[in-house]
Amino acid sequence: MHAGLVRSLLCTLAAVLAPVMALGQCMSVPFEGKPFTVCRHDPSDGELRLFHSDESGEPYGQFGALARDLAAHGQELKFAMNAGMYHDDRAPVGLYVEAGRTRAPLSLADGPGNFHLLPNGVFWADGETFGISESRAFAEAGQAVAYATQSGPMLVLDGELHPAFRPASRSRYRRNAIGVSADGKTAWLAISEVPVNFHLFARLFRDHLGTPDALYLDGNISKLYAPALDRNERGLDMGPMIGVVVPSSGPDAGKETQ
Repeated sequence: MHAGLVRSLLCTLAAVLAPVMALGQCMSVPFEGKPFTVCRHDPSDGELRLFHSDESGEPYGQFGALARDLAAHGQELKFAMNAGMYHDDRAPVGLYVEAGRTRAPLSLADGPGNFHLLPNGVFWADGETFGISESRAFAEAGQAVAYATQSGPMLVLDGELHPAFRPASRSRYRRNAIGVSADGKTAWLAISEVPVNFHLFARLFRDHLGTPDALYLDGNISKLYAPALDRNERGLDMGPMIGVVVPSSGPDAGKETQ
């Protein structure tokens, strides 16, 4: 099927699904017998940002630390997930841009692991527009953006699943990823509640959420922060995080982050 037709069909599917998801930003979504939690965001919901370190340069590590820091500045973290792979010192692997500042460069090197399962890609946000670009295409475009995180592999690229994925793969982990609608106005963040393989996870984005492009963020250490669902998952300290921020709703905002 022609890529343009695939993108058009996925845009139509996303338009059908969006009103359902608008009932709650984060909700449980079953897909082919497996449970996922999906969070839908558009600019009317708040501001989508990337986070790594506090003002002293210390990585946040946990959602609670980030939420408390935001609360001290009159802001509330509505939901968040980890936002890409990182080194032992929690520095990002690959491109990381926060508030217009590039804190780690784009990587086009070959190597082992999921990050280098090419094609990999970059999720970016600039104002009220979101996008996911294959890494080399992003480099060639020379685009300046407010936020960006590089990860891999691409789950869906122009409506097609990553060519290395196999339906019967036994490589199953708890995973999280992000997809973007065809018009660049809606971002979908999803986390699996049970171990899944890449093929199933990619089909969630393409076939159920209707995103023509989706990027794997990480697996095994994947975690979710969603106070509306009473979720503040802890574990190993994280590197980059992605979350939606709104003005604080009252004196108890962030209370659940202790």
